[in-house]
Amino acid sequence: MLHRQFKGDLLRPSDGRVRRCAHHLEWDVLRARAGTDSALRRRERCAKRGAGASAAGILTAVRCGGHSLAGFSTCDGGLVIDLSKMRQVTVDPDARRAKFAGGCLLGSVDTATQKAGLVFPAGVVSHTGSGGLILGGGTGWLTRRFGLSCDNVESFTLVTADSSVVRANAKENADLFWALRGGGGNFGVVTEFEVKLHPLTSLVLAEGFTPEADIRALLEFWRDFMAEAPPDLKWNINLRLAPYTNNVPVALRGRPVASSSLVWTGDPEAGRPYLERALSLCSKDSVSSRIVPFLELQTMADSDFPHGRRYYTKSGNFTRLDDASIGHLVNAAATIPSTETIIELAYLGGAAGQVAAAETAFGNRSDPFVLTLLANWSDASADAGNISWVRGVFSQLRPAMKPGVYINFMSADEQDRVPEAYHERWDRMVAVKSHYDPNNFFRLNQNVLPGKACRK
Repeated sequence: MLHRQFKGDLLRPSDGRVRRCAHHLEWDVLRARAGTDSALRRRERCAKRGAGASAAGILTAVRCGGHSLAGFSTCDGGLVIDLSKMRQVTVDPDARRAKFAGGCLLGSVDTATQKAGLVFPAGVVSHTGSGGLILGGGTGWLTRRFGLSCDNVESFTLVTADSSVVRANAKENADLFWALRGGGGNFGVVTEFEVKLHPLTSLVLAEGFTPEADIRALLEFWRDFMAEAPPDLKWNINLRLAPYTNNVPVALRGRPVASSSLVWTGDPEAGRPYLERALSLCSKDSVSSRIVPFLELQTMADSDFPHGRRYYTKSGNFTRLDDASIGHLVNAAATIPSTETIIELAYLGGAAGQVAAAETAFGNRSDPFVLTLLANWSDASADAGNISWVRGVFSQLRPAMKPGVYINFMSADEQDRVPEAYHERWDRMVAVKSHYDPNNFFRLNQNVLPGKACRK
């Protein structure tokens, strides 16, 4: 009977359009209408759908880009609200502001803002859904220069569990505005974001590979170098098996390496000394440096994270990456189980570190070293080996980590770490959740249990 309440497209298991996504079958995929509908009408329909599902007690997932590493973009035997046709973007170049719908991919936003020579700081894969990324915090190439994605949101419009359409900003529903900036999908379906933009059209991209024997020295240098680096510099290091591609020296292919990727957002000449120093421990025949358009940078990693592969991840933060942890990382690099698996090391700081810890739900701003173990493989028969490898490496590194975790890099089996993600902000998170979703309708996420559920 529930289908009679819907005016959008309702897909059922027997429908040929139902598709497999990651590890789950999307049984009932409910699509928002496209076309000339106003934003208000789309929100009204979303409210009615959510209310119907809530009243019927149906397990419900919200899907934007389908990039949830934990698999929360879909569910078995439930309902998926698919926002993929809500991809409108409006840019005000003079005000350096934009509004975009809740179903936008990062590529949708990047394409529209670059027409005005502006950027919204977001992730690094263009087919990522903007909603999940922003609500979890949002890190990427521009984080040190312009802050987290959530730091650049000025207002949210969302549909809550009781079907209310709510605006949240610094003046309206300020508690919800606080919680949405890092609190994930716990509070409703965001149908529109209003954000700040920044002028940028191109930047310097420098890359290089460091052989296994020099990984320890590189990590020690990176640890100290980034603590003093200007916010124009973002330097990520991936420990991985070197790919069999033309930009990799033959002697390194298939071997454990440290892959350095550096982005400089300021004047290219001013950045040259920093880039040269950073690349000094890379194999000289692997080093490259060039100016790239922002849109090109934002699509370079698209093929590394295709839909349909198998992913498992764990993440954590360090105030300082100590020598023992570096030793564990060097040893882990030698045992990486898949050619697509990476140990990603990033350093926050910069603009992201200038926001006070209590200003947003997102935490860990004072613990700038971010480690992510991201296993990526294709064959289900390799599940146990890849998952076991991630868990084993994480258990060795965990004692040196500080409390806290970036929720967008959590797996589905880490519900016990959700309080850790917010630590001193946990009670405030529970209070906001209890007010806007007291029955925990929005629970397919890194879930904050409402107060009455916590007391059971």
